[in-house]
Amino acid sequence: MSNWDEIRTAYHVARVGTVSGAAEVLGVHHATVIRHIDALEESLQTKLFQRHARGYTPTEAGQELLRVARITDDQFTQMTGRIRGQGEEVSGELVITSLPSMARYLAPVLAEFQRLHPSVIVRFLTGERLFRLEYGEAHVAIRTGNPPQEADNVVQKFRPTLIGLYAHKSYVARNGQLQGEGDLPNHIFVGVDTAHARAPFFSWLDQRVSRDRIRFRFNNADDGTAAIEAGAGLGFMTESMAKKNPDLIEQLPPRDEWAAPNWIVTHVDLHRTPKVQAFLTFLKQAMKDLPDE
Repeated sequence: MSNWDEIRTAYHVARVGTVSGAAEVLGVHHATVIRHIDALEESLQTKLFQRHARGYTPTEAGQELLRVARITDDQFTQMTGRIRGQGEEVSGELVITSLPSMARYLAPVLAEFQRLHPSVIVRFLTGERLFRLEYGEAHVAIRTGNPPQEADNVVQKFRPTLIGLYAHKSYVARNGQLQGEGDLPNHIFVGVDTAHARAPFFSWLDQRVSRDRIRFRFNNADDGTAAIEAGAGLGFMTESMAKKNPDLIEQLPPRDEWAAPNWIVTHVDLHRTPKVQAFLTFLKQAMKDLPDE
């Protein structure tokens, strides 16, 4: 694998999914792209792509190559910028990951950052799984919970998510308003399907009500929110999200012990690249400008 041109070609084919698209990005003929892919597969003695009518889909080996190539491509871009005296140039793909629940306030920030840097292609990937930064799956991860412990990651505190206990007005009309903590056993709740959940607010609730009071259970945060808004029971939500729905009534206000700590995580190999630094600076300022949740 001594030819970086072939690896870079494979990276762009995996990224855009077609030979013609990669050829356009690289400024070469599509026959050159095919030749590079064939040569690289022959050199590695393995298939990197599944060919089909709509384009090229990376195999498992191709995905592994894509992760490594993305980091390498970013590092070459950083090095080239320094050599040319253009170290502040911000361009190319920027991959950000977070939990789906953070999309409401991260998406506007990402959109504004892209408008300020039109050469940047933003990829906002949300989900429950942890993206592996060491394999180049993302440039920046916003994570919730305990501080990430992976080696070679740069971890910074991010604004915490304030959590309160809420109910829809239809639930309150049927069952009444919660009358303090002592009234908790008299109500029903929306909660996670897994017993002994790690979230501090669910642990708090487990100590105060029996499991059979959690009558509506979910394994996806958006489903839990939908259940609370449907009047299925009392449930925990972020304060900012609850304020968007005038039909939700606060039962217990947010507490420090319920707050979910958040972290900005980057890999040391990409942390100092102009693109990542520009985004981190912009993100932190944008979060400061937001009102408290």
